Amino acid sequence: MAIVRRSRVDIDLSTVDWAALEAVPEARIEAQIIADQDTAPLFTDDELARARRVQPSVAPAEIKSMRARLGLSQEQFAARFGFSVETLRNYEQGHRRATGPVGVLLRVIAKEPDAVTRALAK
Repeated sequence: MAIVRRSRVDIDLSTVDWAALEAVPEARIEAQIIADQDTAPLFTDDELARARRVQPSVAPAEIKSMRARLGLSQEQFAARFGFSVETLRNYEQGHRRATGPVGVLLRVIAKEPDAVTRALAK
């Protein structure tokens, strides 16, 4: 049987038998999903429950270019955003990786530096 790809625009929702769809048992739906390799879940429910979202670290070059784009020295950047100068140097030189909350903060600084400055203002 040929596969025909359609978007939601192609479907006339007024012709759908919603009562019949509601009557389909959940077990049958799950069996159809599992049987179809294109729609089968990639992870089991247990694997999904244990999964965590991981943000990639911010590359040293990204940190340097962000600081340069803002026109700040290492000392100014560190003071403005609450880093120690030594930590910032370690990130820029690749001696430490900017992961976790620090990585998220750096990504927010890259997109919205003024918002971070306002949030940190006393």
